[in-house]
Amino acid sequence: MAQILGKKVGPIGLGLMGFSWRPDPIPVEKAIETLKAAFDNGATVWNGAEFYGTPEYNSMTILNRYFTQYPEHADKVTLIIKGAVDPVTIRPDGSPEGIRRSVDNILKQLGGKKKLDSFGIGRRDHSSSFETTLRVLEDEYVDTGKIGGVSLSECSAATIEEAAKIIDVAAVEVELSMFTPDILHNGVAAACGKHNIPITAYSPMSRGMLTGRFKTNADAQYLGRLASFPRFRDESLAHNLKLVAKVEALAEKKGCTSAQMAIAWVRHVGTRAGMPDIIPIPGSTSVSRVQENSKVIELAEQESKELDDILENFTIAGGRYPDGVPTEL
Repeated sequence: MAQILGKKVGPIGLGLMGFSWRPDPIPVEKAIETLKAAFDNGATVWNGAEFYGTPEYNSMTILNRYFTQYPEHADKVTLIIKGAVDPVTIRPDGSPEGIRRSVDNILKQLGGKKKLDSFGIGRRDHSSSFETTLRVLEDEYVDTGKIGGVSLSECSAATIEEAAKIIDVAAVEVELSMFTPDILHNGVAAACGKHNIPITAYSPMSRGMLTGRFKTNADAQYLGRLASFPRFRDESLAHNLKLVAKVEALAEKKGCTSAQMAIAWVRHVGTRAGMPDIIPIPGSTSVSRVQENSKVIELAEQESKELDDILENFTIAGGRYPDGVPTEL
């Protein structure tokens, strides 16, 4: 069983971005209902961010309401919230002042209803001393018991190696899906395996692409800014749907959905030699989706090989982010 900060966690978690960082945020009552379904289905690694939404409605305000209603769940949920991002410019801010502002704001909005198990550095700030960033978090917040640990996000293998010399990294949040296996080739997964750092894998269904719901760019407009990402543009989408069709065919043969097949593939990667624990954190925003995505599907080696062979012979159209968005920092 996977562990984060020495605490056993379920095989699949939940990403919170879709509740509040979208043109039409999910009403808090529906968000609470969805979180309860996640808890009931064993998806108890919850990953949010200070910048997912507005100062009035975001990951922390939703969680405050949830744990007010279900205080008995607080100790059973492993909570990671990203920050260290300037609230106005949405650029990384790893300065001591920026770190303190971010962590203090998160804790204030959680209101003591749930301990922050790990604070995630949303992106590395290369204009600040990385060691100073980590030392402020470790000395002023971890050692004093205000937070449980420190995580990294969208980082390079070099950043992981550097951080591991200074602190015990609680987790690394990076994208991993059949559309985005980058971390398996750029040293990130290997570095996490070397240092026994669990990976929380976001977008295991490639932002919903592998659910089969999107046939044209118009179908993705409700995602807001994500609909403008290169892989969702009509010229790329038409090509990428050929991979989706292949996954759907294998899923039908296995008797599961393509979304479940996508999540199962991500989990299976974590069983390979040299890999760390990998916990997919799909961004489900309804009870039915949580129930679907939280169902544990195990891949046989032959099924995994079939998928790997498909991926090896398929070239994805479009980058995972628009040009200019910082990744692998």
